[in-house]
Amino acid sequence: MVTSDPAQHTLSLGWEEWVSLPKLGLPAIKAKIDTGARTSALHAVAIEPFGTDKNPQVRFIMHPDPNDPTIEVICSAKVIDKRNVTSSNGQKELRFVIRSDISIAGKKWPIDISLTNRETMGYRMLLGRSALNDDINVVPSMSFQQAALDYKVYRKKQGRKSIPQRPLRIGILTQEPSNYSNRRMIEAAEARGHVIECIETSRCYMAINAHKPEVHYDGKALPRYDAIIPRIGARLTFYGMSVVRQFESMGVYCLNNASAIGASRDKLLAHQLLAQHGLGMPTTAFAKSSQDTKGILDVVGGAPVVVKLLESTQGKGVVLADTRKAASALIDAFRGLNAHFLVQEFVKEANGSDLRCFVVDGKVVGAMMRTAQAGEFRSNVHQGGSVKKARLTKDERRTAIRAARILKLNVAGVDILRSATGPKILEVNSSPGLQGIEKATEKDIAGSIIEAIEANVKTVFHTAARRG
Repeated sequence: MVTSDPAQHTLSLGWEEWVSLPKLGLPAIKAKIDTGARTSALHAVAIEPFGTDKNPQVRFIMHPDPNDPTIEVICSAKVIDKRNVTSSNGQKELRFVIRSDISIAGKKWPIDISLTNRETMGYRMLLGRSALNDDINVVPSMSFQQAALDYKVYRKKQGRKSIPQRPLRIGILTQEPSNYSNRRMIEAAEARGHVIECIETSRCYMAINAHKPEVHYDGKALPRYDAIIPRIGARLTFYGMSVVRQFESMGVYCLNNASAIGASRDKLLAHQLLAQHGLGMPTTAFAKSSQDTKGILDVVGGAPVVVKLLESTQGKGVVLADTRKAASALIDAFRGLNAHFLVQEFVKEANGSDLRCFVVDGKVVGAMMRTAQAGEFRSNVHQGGSVKKARLTKDERRTAIRAARILKLNVAGVDILRSATGPKILEVNSSPGLQGIEKATEKDIAGSIIEAIEANVKTVFHTAARRG
């Protein structure tokens, strides 16, 4: 077999060769080397431009194995040009042109590639003369002068290191596009070359069917996103979860899925799940119309107690009762509202402080201590609490990670009280804010979230298995 000459650094190629395009997530392609063609071409279907005029991108589907159309690779890249290309049969076609590295026999260099449907062609890629530099020697009478690759690589499980860093189209489901958390995630995503946009949850509506589920927005079907970041407010939990489920049914990666969001928003369910796994939390009673006020207070050890509405967020609907008499009056008042409520023991030794542990993809990426202002027991930032960077114990770190894992949240704000008997989980938030944690830790938490998306968005799909 003829190979590259180490002395001359010349790469010898036959008229057909195995190549790879690593940045596009294509480790094995059979290419035809055609010095008669100027422009290289790559098979692409479902070509979809996205991005902006300043940052034009294109996404497409590639079927690398001509004999197995069930293997689909989702590719995306920056558009460098739109060019009229004349094919071998004389037809002109306006094509998107991208630039990506090609790798052959350990040598790698950038080439320009036009995108077109080559389904009827024998080769998924044509390598034209503009991609061949002076160090390449083409031997037209020979084929496969370099080591063979294998399409089986596409059937191997994708490890995180093998997932290419390609431009992603990301959507944030939110009612507050301009708030700090959304602005930071937009900055972090765009700094990594992604396209990200806010979608107002309440303006979405869904087309539910078996063949082509869609999410519609302002009269049009939304494009396919690579990932969705749900930032759903408490008032829109039910509808927001429905929209997230619809994206899931479309095969879109959702940073937190609908069932995990639902479990975290249902404070009772969250407490029950965490208790089943033996995690510490304040002793809690749950009630609605029970008249046994004494029994409810006895369950949690008597006053002082914290009474909170089941749907409370950001410290709203949460009240401290210092005495048994005050607690009884408060429980009677909540009962009069015909509302579900929790009664919890008050952990005195926490001294009006709690820990917010920010968990991303199974790791604590930042932690802060929140301390209530004078005369207030709620440490929430929205209630005027102050924040500072916190150093966690191994037990606290482990507790936060386990809590997020039990509720199946990829991103979570786990609130923990430091008690005499160890860490006690107060709450697990599926849409934690970034402002306080980034201010306290001076860490790029938004960047960690985008990195988690990059690591989890699938590139290779096997459509037969998916449809089955």
